[in-house]
Formats: sequence, structure tokens, C-alpha cells
Amino acid sequence: MAEIASFQATSSSRVRFSFASSLNPMRLPTTNRVHFGFPSRSRFPRIYALSSNDIKVGVNVEVDGAPWRVLEFLHVKPGKGAAFVRTKMRNYVTGNVVEKTFRAGSTLSEANVSKETKQYTYKDGDQFVFMDLSSYEEARLNEKDVGDKVKWLKEGMDCILLSWNGRVIDFELPITVKLAVVEVDPGLRGDTAQGGSKPATLDTGAVVNVPLFVNVGDEIMVDTRTGQYMSRA
Repeated sequence: MAEIASFQATSSSRVRFSFASSLNPMRLPTTNRVHFGFPSRSRFPRIYALSSNDIKVGVNVEVDGAPWRVLEFLHVKPGKGAAFVRTKMRNYVTGNVVEKTFRAGSTLSEANVSKETKQYTYKDGDQFVFMDLSSYEEARLNEKDVGDKVKWLKEGMDCILLSWNGRVIDFELPITVKLAVVEVDPGLRGDTAQGGSKPATLDTGAVVNVPLFVNVGDEIMVDTRTGQYMSRA
């Protein structure tokens, strides 16, 4: 049977296509929607222009051909002169942290930093290997790229890898991780009633302060953002 295409336009300018065929004799509307004849989602990344008013902690911007992450910002309105935004930013590629100032109302380019979940599998020399569990493709980061995050990194942990221009530039740890206590001084009797804390060494080598009732072999939850003990697992 020849297929006859029909379409129905809605008030929001969305167009729904349907076809009359042996599988759809009544020409019922399909679930696929398009906007002005184009898919509602594009497979091509878009680069957005940011105003200085959009600057906030965590925003990725491209300056001088490199990707930067905003760590701190402050909008300043002096008594005389033009307003500006003072920032502290980290260069994803070099790791350098610098202060940069932008004039109020100026335009910046958002850095096209993509994120993808991968599992940390093992360390190969001075490189940390992450694997895509679907394709089994590997991505690697050097020790200098991992930095202090290594004290929370454990094999089998899912992390979010950040890429820019096809290059892995950084990764994000889970907010909370479960780690085992391998060394700690025993708490004194009566101390738990009065509170207090003691240093404990974890299986990744990190040292955190824990309550006095925590002992060797206990598993604890730690906030990777602050490095603070949260609870026993």
C-alpha cells in the first residue's frame, strides 16, 4: 500500500508526522516530534556565549584558547569607574590557578567540556586507567592530573571524566566514598560519652579524623569535597 504522509501543526509550532500504511491504517500521530522539520535534539555540541553576569562557581569558560573552571568570583561595583567581576580560575590543561578580571557586561565563550562516567580500574606506572564498561575503551590520566584526588581513589570506583576537544582533562570523584580503616589508635574507655576524635589512616592512604569509637577494620563514609568523616558504612 502506498504511504500517504500527513502532518498536524500545533500552536507551539511543533509538527507531528504520521503515515497511512498497513501498519498504521488510521494515520495515528507518531510519538516522534520535530521542530520546524529538524530533530528536537542535536547530536552536535553547541557553544554558548556567556555574559559576565553568568559567571559563578563551577562554570567552564574558554579564555585564550584554553578551558578554565571558575573556583571563586566576586562582582565589584566601585564608587568610581566601571563594574567588574573578579575571579579565581583553574586551567584544566596546566592545572594553574590564577586570578582574572572581566569587565561587567563583557562576553565569554563557554568551554565545551563533556562528561562521561567511567570506572577507575588500575594504575599503570604513573598513569591512572579508567575504562568505559560498555565499549571497554580506556582513558588515562597522569599523576599530576589526578593530584590530591588520589587519596580518595579506589579501584572499581565510578568517576566522571571531563573531556575537551577530544582530550581527557580532569575527572570528578563521587561526593561520598566508602573506605576502610587500616590504622587508628584505640579509643579510651569513657571517651565516647564525651565526644572527641582521632586520626585514622584509610586503605587509600588518606588520613581523616574519626570519632573515638571507630576501630581498625571499620568501613566509613567520607565526603570527598571536604575530606570529613560522615558515618560508619
